[in-house]
Amino acid sequence: MATAAHWIEGARLRTLPLGIAPVIVGSAAAYDLEAFHPLRALLALLIAVLFQVGVNYANDYSDGIRGTDDVRVGPVRLTASGLASPRSVKYAAFGCFGAAMLCGLLLVILSGTWPLLLVGVGCVLAAWGYTGGKNPYGYIGLGEVFVFLFFGIVATMGTTYTQALAVSWSSFLGAVSIGLLASALLMANNVRDIPTDREAGKKTLAVRIGDDAARVSYVMMLALALLLPLLLVNDHPWILLVLLVAPLCITPSWVMLRGHRRQDLIPVLKQTGVVSLCFAAAFTLGMVLTQLV
Repeated sequence: MATAAHWIEGARLRTLPLGIAPVIVGSAAAYDLEAFHPLRALLALLIAVLFQVGVNYANDYSDGIRGTDDVRVGPVRLTASGLASPRSVKYAAFGCFGAAMLCGLLLVILSGTWPLLLVGVGCVLAAWGYTGGKNPYGYIGLGEVFVFLFFGIVATMGTTYTQALAVSWSSFLGAVSIGLLASALLMANNVRDIPTDREAGKKTLAVRIGDDAARVSYVMMLALALLLPLLLVNDHPWILLVLLVAPLCITPSWVMLRGHRRQDLIPVLKQTGVVSLCFAAAFTLGMVLTQLV
């Protein structure tokens, strides 16, 4: 029977930066538009974190009942290990989605952005459809595409829009960078799982393009994520601070490119999450200092 510690491990906390970073960057872009709202930012953060945990439980359930997680390197899988029943894991996932939708409804009421309710429904469908349903898109190599869109573009620019009722070039470039970092984290995860995914018929992008190309793509995504904000340097000179994150990319990139054993890739997930949060902090500082100095 799953303990509280098992449920926490099953939530895969190392992936939470995927939800936290876009809200930080989106709020920084809202601040740049002189429209930062702390309460709306907090609600956006709750929504993003709840969706991320919900996605993790949904993946645990769907991969578990398909047998994809029967032999897997990494954190505990509640369903595949038998620690929790498939039904309880599914309920946990939809409980998180439901709580996220309630927070989203409150955010929409406060901001008056009613069309975003449809975006929220789309987020739930995308979260479940990654590994759930009859034709999960995560099994045909589209996982990184949807992560880029929902944890990058939608989460970041949605955060900005609910505060400023507008978006900007800064919010767009920040969203693209965050989307690339989120995709890099998923790519690292999928490179680790190539042998078991291939055996289970799960054709992730890493499986489709091969081990070597997948590892190189990880490094390219990190590099592009740090370089894109430099397009803002004319109006936001302090955005150069994002380059301070570059040293943090060296170790995970080295591990990926050196072709280390798959269990050695587990720390790369955490390191990529740290890169995402530090990027978000540097991006925010760049926006704030541009306004203040």
